[in-house]
Amino acid sequence: MKIDIHTHIMPEHIPDWFSKYGYGDFIKLEHHKPCCAKMIQGGKVFREIDQNCWDAGVRVKEMDMTEVGVQVLSTIPVLFNYWAKAEHGLETSRFFNDHITQCVTDHPTRFIGIGTVPMQDIDLAIKEMERCVKELKMPGIELGSNINNKNLSDPIYEPFWAAAEELGCCIFVHPWEMMGEKDMAKYWLPWLVGMPAETARAISSMIFSGVLERHPKLRVAFAHGGGSFPFTIGRIEHGFNVRPDLCAIDNNVNPRDYLGKFWIDSLVHDPKAMNFIIDVIGEDKICMGSDYPFPLGEHHPGKLIESMNELSAEVKEKLLFKNAMAWMNMDAGKFGG
Repeated sequence: MKIDIHTHIMPEHIPDWFSKYGYGDFIKLEHHKPCCAKMIQGGKVFREIDQNCWDAGVRVKEMDMTEVGVQVLSTIPVLFNYWAKAEHGLETSRFFNDHITQCVTDHPTRFIGIGTVPMQDIDLAIKEMERCVKELKMPGIELGSNINNKNLSDPIYEPFWAAAEELGCCIFVHPWEMMGEKDMAKYWLPWLVGMPAETARAISSMIFSGVLERHPKLRVAFAHGGGSFPFTIGRIEHGFNVRPDLCAIDNNVNPRDYLGKFWIDSLVHDPKAMNFIIDVIGEDKICMGSDYPFPLGEHHPGKLIESMNELSAEVKEKLLFKNAMAWMNMDAGKFGG
């Protein structure tokens, strides 16, 4: 049994919101050849994608080829549209959430959906999160690592965290809009270096601000093996100890104490890194995640875990599916686990 908590999907056809609203970098698809499309953002090609990015049937076939039982579907971060006017962000969020729900309805034993919400307006974000959980029966939502350059620690988001905790809504934090992106565009550095830093930024901001302290029942997972956070926790803790006047101003709990209180995915591409995050984060808090269907992902989801002979069968089961079900607070029996 394998459950992949980190996969992205989008609809095959997206409304032309740029023409409708007259502004912004809304994404549209240009199907320029069979089984392939260009994502157009602000008149420029953002990325070329294959059919498996929108076709649920193709995804299922590829899942069967790699023995993935279930994918957790989330939208592509460039579709968050946090920069848009709030009412337009709500409309686009609802469109993507309804599409994911339809994919789950069509393949109920193969997909689980998590939603996206318009974080530029907290009241609307909470409203759509409630719809995702109560009406669409989603276990959670996906968030960006920052919201229009505001850290997730910003006090404006406190009502959102409280609502998520009360709803029992799990959160998947994905890096996007990487800090310093424009200064290091060459060599794909925003994706190679910026994304791990973004995830560390998100984790650290939620710890230092006390979000995880005030809301201990929040079930938060972070992408890409927690980014650079697991590998810099020593530095982060040391900074907390030697400069509490700078680090401990909102929360006086040692950052290391939060290890084991949040989840990360397994996408580290290296057995030594895998052993390290198991040791630091804990074998109960790592969920298989592949970043399907994109190039930086693990092309055979779970292969690294499966190939590591030093891991016991029990630990592999946790990493491959049991921890995912705990994060989502779902019963694995529904999927044969």
